[in-house]
Amino acid sequence: MKQEATLMTDEAIVELYFKRDERAISETDRKYKSYLLSIGDNILHDRLDSEECLNDTYIGTWNAISPERPRLLQAFLAIIMRRSALNKYKSNRRGKRVPSELIDSLSEIGDFADDEDILSELEAEDLRRAINDFIRSLPKRRRYIFMSRYYFSRSVADVAGSLSCSESTVHKEIAKIKKELREKLEGEGYAV
Repeated sequence: MKQEATLMTDEAIVELYFKRDERAISETDRKYKSYLLSIGDNILHDRLDSEECLNDTYIGTWNAISPERPRLLQAFLAIIMRRSALNKYKSNRRGKRVPSELIDSLSEIGDFADDEDILSELEAEDLRRAINDFIRSLPKRRRYIFMSRYYFSRSVADVAGSLSCSESTVHKEIAKIKKELREKLEGEGYAV
């Protein structure tokens, strides 16, 4: 019987990046490829575009990791992949309508933050900080639901499946979270 090789720890992978050892990319791919592709697929709904973003993520990680040592490699990779997928989505959308879970999830919270309505970078940073504080204050399950839906653009059905609950349960949780977020933002002086 053939034994499956064990995956490297995140710390060992980061160390490879710092040593500028190209095995860092292959080890990252072995450990996180499926996870990262799911982020791309949720936004783009196109496997080839997602794979292109995955390659961009590996290059971005290679370039960014040496001056900065990420505390959580998985989150660091997810941020780069999401940014790459969003850029690809914007590029694709310029010429045509691209179906995406991103549109559905953003339309659900579109009332909270529209880039064109934010008057300055300072206001945007304050709003970002308020939303981040709100997310950190959520219990673990609700934070998972919020982040899955609005950050990783996962469908409600996918979130419900991962939590082994019904879609209506997830919809109810989302409604409660949105209501609480609206109250928090209004309490801090944001017109929602």
